[in-house]
Amino acid sequence: MPAGRPRQRVLTNENDENVGTTRVTRAKAAALTTTKDSNAGDPPKKALQSKKSTNALGTNGTLQTRKRPALGDVSNVPKNDVTESKAGKKPVPTKSGLVSKAAQPTGITKASRTNSTRSVLGAKDKNVGSSELKRPASGSGVSGPVTKKRNTSSTSTAKSVVLEVDDEDSENIVPNKQTSKATVSVEIEKTVHVEESIKISGARYSDETEELNEPATLPPDVPDLDTQDHDDPLMVSDYVVEIFDYLRELERTTMANADYMDVQTELEWKMRGILVDWLLEVHTRFRLLPETLFLAVNIIDRFLSSKIVQLDRLQLVGVTAMFIASKYEEVLSPHVTNFRHVADDGFSEEEILSAERFVLAALNYDLSYPNPMNFLRRISKADNYDIQTRTLGKYLLEISCLDHRFIAHPPSEVAAAAMYLARIVLDRGEWDATLAHYAGYTEEELTPCFHLMVDYLRSPVVHEAFFKKYASKKFMKASIVLRQWAKKWHHLYLNEDRASNGS
Repeated sequence: MPAGRPRQRVLTNENDENVGTTRVTRAKAAALTTTKDSNAGDPPKKALQSKKSTNALGTNGTLQTRKRPALGDVSNVPKNDVTESKAGKKPVPTKSGLVSKAAQPTGITKASRTNSTRSVLGAKDKNVGSSELKRPASGSGVSGPVTKKRNTSSTSTAKSVVLEVDDEDSENIVPNKQTSKATVSVEIEKTVHVEESIKISGARYSDETEELNEPATLPPDVPDLDTQDHDDPLMVSDYVVEIFDYLRELERTTMANADYMDVQTELEWKMRGILVDWLLEVHTRFRLLPETLFLAVNIIDRFLSSKIVQLDRLQLVGVTAMFIASKYEEVLSPHVTNFRHVADDGFSEEEILSAERFVLAALNYDLSYPNPMNFLRRISKADNYDIQTRTLGKYLLEISCLDHRFIAHPPSEVAAAAMYLARIVLDRGEWDATLAHYAGYTEEELTPCFHLMVDYLRSPVVHEAFFKKYASKKFMKASIVLRQWAKKWHHLYLNEDRASNGS
């Protein structure tokens, strides 16, 4: 309870007629003085009653009201509560509440209106926008209104503000005609010089580009298939020849050692085929891009060419290679938890991430592998984008991932041999000069890789996941069609290979 509030209060109900009022009026005071001698017992009661009633009175004789809490007073203006007496209806001022007390001056005087700068700011020109008033200070770095310090002396503040207003008004003054003409002439001269320099540089640039981008000399009877893609910037027809020339140079540097299994003490080629077949199943389950599979196999072969791996860590190498390839090729790569789950929780996430760092360090962070899918699409353009030929070519291209004998052949040669065999199976015609030019290989150069594919197709099915994947209608049952053709016609090509080798 507050210290100023009495412990015992007289509770009165002003609306109750049976209860006497506790207010002492002039009439009651006169009656008490006249009847003081006659009634000796009554005055003490009346005196006690008046004494109790005077608890509600202040020291000055004013009626003291109940103090209300700060949140109870809804006004911020001090109130002078006035009460009226019943007899004379004379107003009696009451004491103010807590909020009204707080609103009264406490000895700290605020600056008067004459000392403030609002009057000077009010006289500012109307042309000055609100953005000028909110101009941030130089070097403050805070985009907001600048709070100006108020000085105690009115003269100094007035002078400083007037100077600022003059500066801002000077910015809004309409420039003279002479100054505007001068600035316009200078700007025109500058633009003329800039235009002349642009024309000169553009002429030089056009001359250089004409010399650099001269059309490549094509063999006779070979059409330029890139001219039809001139209007498509995604096909980059101006640089496509240089791009594929660079890829053919790069593929030699990213090839693995074809005989690295001789160094491995616990591994065999059969184990590598089983691992890649399982990775192909994981690749299908995650619905990844074809480029991801080829890059993962290349990472495995290059890593095994430089490091000796134990048998119980071979699956970890495969999972890590697929994880790295998906990060490199995919837009949204699967999380490491998914690869841990696919491996039947044989390895923890920390082991996979640690293996990822180790593999990348062994490869010197070089993942610039020319994917064979790029070469397949390039040759398919010369084949008029035949969907059946390209589907069979994809199946034949993925054989190079499973069969270790294709490690010695560059990706561009494998892609060309896949399209060459697919066209033979579908009877699309001969390997003409156009196909040979865009593939980069003649028919004689493709013979060794072509014979390896035919030999794989005529052999019994070893990689079941790979065979089932391309046996579906989605891939036009490519594995079934090619194996039926190989069983029927393989002797024609393999016998020629043996005769040429002298066997």
